[in-house]
Amino acid sequence: MLIGEVARRSGVSARMLRHYESLGLVRPTDRTGGGYREYADEDIRRIFHIESLRSLGLSLREVGRALDDPGFAPSELVEDLVRQTRERIAAETELLTRLRRIGSAEPADWHDVLRTVALLQALTSPSPETRQRAALSSADEAPVPVEALVEAALGETDPSVAGALRWALARSGESALPLLARGLGSPLAEVRDRAVRAVAEIPGDGATALLREALGDAALPVRGHAALELGVRGAPEAVPTLIDMVVGEVNDVDAADALSALASRPALADRITGLLVDRLAHGTTEPSARRRLAQALADIPGPAASRALADLSRDGDRAVALTAAYVLGRRGAL
Repeated sequence: MLIGEVARRSGVSARMLRHYESLGLVRPTDRTGGGYREYADEDIRRIFHIESLRSLGLSLREVGRALDDPGFAPSELVEDLVRQTRERIAAETELLTRLRRIGSAEPADWHDVLRTVALLQALTSPSPETRQRAALSSADEAPVPVEALVEAALGETDPSVAGALRWALARSGESALPLLARGLGSPLAEVRDRAVRAVAEIPGDGATALLREALGDAALPVRGHAALELGVRGAPEAVPTLIDMVVGEVNDVDAADALSALASRPALADRITGLLVDRLAHGTTEPSARRRLAQALADIPGPAASRALADLSRDGDRAVALTAAYVLGRRGAL
């Protein structure tokens, strides 16, 4: 079979077939009387083998070794190809993500593109100061895609930078909520905590709904940040978690303040009083936790709280009794 026919049947150009021959990968078995290359069936099979190995990412040198060296072991090379392919996919995925983010910023010209690229690079800088400046300038210089801000916020460990990123996300409004909701589903508690703190900075019903979902989180700090913000928003669902925070000494002062604010509604004040009293009476509550609960009860208005404090003024724990008596004195009950 002449080279032109081989090229048509194999899909390998005549030029490439000549290149293979120059490298010694495949040599025509014979030549015609006119000197034209003539390929036998075995030559054509070898051409298909070459193309198959090239499709796996092997170089032509490696293809030659694979076909001609009986001692050539494929396992190590295949593992190396897997590693290279993963690295290439990761690099291409990163590039695709960057391009999509630049596109979502809707740049008007190449100057806008360059500014957006600079901000995206700054958000991943090893310097906290650079990341913070990028977050703070994102609203003024070039619009940074919300997806990039969320990704940065969920991975940020520096408190100052994290605060700047939450501020930037708050300016983005509810468009950030679907992406932050994914963060709330992370298997890592620290990522969920960053997500809920970012959601807490965003006003509106959508953010409140996500905060309510976060009350079911397994980690107390995560649901605690949700509860504190829900307390500010007047959501009674936060009460049980706020009491858990007082017992667990997790932002317990802020939790007590949130309970006091919620208790400005008389019906809710009685409910909060009842829950605090129940935890005080629970046999497994540690003495230090009972004292914190008594202090929290001190800031709950209403006659129910006053009666509970009167009972606690006779508590067997002297510190709890003294706290209750002191509060009653301030409330004018003694």
